Amino acid sequence: MVNLTVTGGSVILQSPVLPVMEGDDVTLLCKTKTTPSNLPAAFYKDGSLIRKQPTGHMTIQHVSRSDEGLYKCDISGHGESPSSWITVTGEHTTTPPPSLSPPSLFPPVFSVLSVGSVFLVVLLVLLVLLVRQDVERKVEDFKPEPDVVYSSLK
Repeated sequence: MVNLTVTGGSVILQSPVLPVMEGDDVTLLCKTKTTPSNLPAAFYKDGSLIRKQPTGHMTIQHVSRSDEGLYKCDISGHGESPSSWITVTGEHTTTPPPSLSPPSLFPPVFSVLSVGSVFLVVLLVLLVLLVRQDVERKVEDFKPEPDVVYSSLK
């Protein structure tokens, strides 16, 4: 999971950056820059208080589209975090998560190298064809004139 950390104020809300899937659990973490992270925090969605959590983190279980919105948190005596938008996307498909997929036969580096290699081979073939065509044209330009034979007519 990718999290967004906003560092503008003294209170930070860590939340998912990428859209979360319907049915997933989402954990929000409210902390300060200077003190321990386990301070009590109040969590808000679209400006309305959801609940207060004694440990500074809140888990939304089995999110649905109705959980999509603008979230922020507040730690008493330390301030309020900037707001963070959470997007919820459609239901899970039968495709397993990337970590459970069979490993790729070629790591991404090799795919980049193979694309570069194919490009280089094509470029070399074109260069050889151009040079060959140029050489053939020059050979045709320098064909000797046929020998002229003079004979006497009787």
